[in-house]
Amino acid sequence: MTIFKSKSLSAYILSVLGAFAFLFLLTVTWILVVADWDLWNIGLTIAVLSLLLLMCIMRFKHKIISSFDRALLHIEAVKVEDYNQYAKSEFKEGVTANFHNELNMLSEKMQTHKSQYDQHALLLYQLIDQLNTPMLVFNQKQKLSYANAAFSTLFGQPWQMYRLASPRLLGLIETDNGWELPSKDQQWHVSQSEFIDAGERHQLLVFTNINSAIRASQLSAWQQIIRVMGHEIRNSLTPVSSLAESLGSKSDSARDKQALAVITERCHHLQDFVNRYSSLSQTLSLDSQKIDVTLFLERLKGLFSVNNLTFTNKAKWLWADPTFIEQVFINLLKNAFEAEASNVKIEVFEKSQQTIIKIIDDGHGFANIDNLFVPLFTTKQEGQGIGLTFCRNIIEQHGGSIDIKNNPAPDQGMTVSIGLPISS
Repeated sequence: MTIFKSKSLSAYILSVLGAFAFLFLLTVTWILVVADWDLWNIGLTIAVLSLLLLMCIMRFKHKIISSFDRALLHIEAVKVEDYNQYAKSEFKEGVTANFHNELNMLSEKMQTHKSQYDQHALLLYQLIDQLNTPMLVFNQKQKLSYANAAFSTLFGQPWQMYRLASPRLLGLIETDNGWELPSKDQQWHVSQSEFIDAGERHQLLVFTNINSAIRASQLSAWQQIIRVMGHEIRNSLTPVSSLAESLGSKSDSARDKQALAVITERCHHLQDFVNRYSSLSQTLSLDSQKIDVTLFLERLKGLFSVNNLTFTNKAKWLWADPTFIEQVFINLLKNAFEAEASNVKIEVFEKSQQTIIKIIDDGHGFANIDNLFVPLFTTKQEGQGIGLTFCRNIIEQHGGSIDIKNNPAPDQGMTVSIGLPISS
């Protein structure tokens, strides 16, 4: 009936019950008038009945509305992801009880989904934390809310030190092409994407070291060249060496035997040369373990006892393969003393979840430092151009990095900086 149309349930209940109460009072009044009651008694009776009807109407309204009020409280709890607040219905059976039961079942289902989501999110964050690529998360207010452990390799400190920092404070600049980080020595490519977590929009920034990618590409190219060259050289040297040895055993001329012996010797030398360079294309089988830094440095001191080698050690352990890492330092120290260094100092300390080793010498340094890690390039008369490339290959397969720079004048010499991950 259009007469009972209302904008709210409360108004509808009051209008319907009020109409029925009015009709009831009108009927009672008519009966009392027919029964010939005096006006005083009729008025008093109608007043008492009106008060009782009003109390019943308000009680009835409160009974109905309270069920919906409890449901609203339940829904408000769901909106803030509180699924442990359950609203009990005023009625144990019927449509209202069913409505509350459905709400409770919905809360339980959403609680299950939230638990699964939280587990997946935790697993995802744990996975991100294990990656060596720096990843940063900014909330919708452009404040740093999370980063993985690799953050320290980029900014030198744990990310918690920069919690709620703005991109500008971290040196990030937003351009038309996305985010850039121009303040670092190395070149970084910044990839970005957005996701929604807990109802808020977040921005994920992933940092890729372009220098490392370029080095990996260069190494892959050199490995391919070396494999092809090695295959062709071996195929050619083997029959030449065999033929020279055969002819030398049959020849009666001393001069011919000497010439054939030289050919055989040079073939073996080239075979050895190719075998050594093939190590650049091999993946090392590392047996990383805890190495006592003090004992490791003392062993190096014993190998270079005739040279002036000093140490400054502020770390206890080094996590690496003992055989390969020792060969790296032997190569680097040998290079330093061959560069006419009179003093070499090794500094070891820990910084940003890394063990840092610096080898500082006072030799003549490098004339062409851009080609240090290019295979086959050497400035030594008897060099083969493999030492530094082999060293970098070992360090990078340990998950570390190596950098070589000439020291500023007038001291000259060079500094080799090696960073190795701290592990346990």
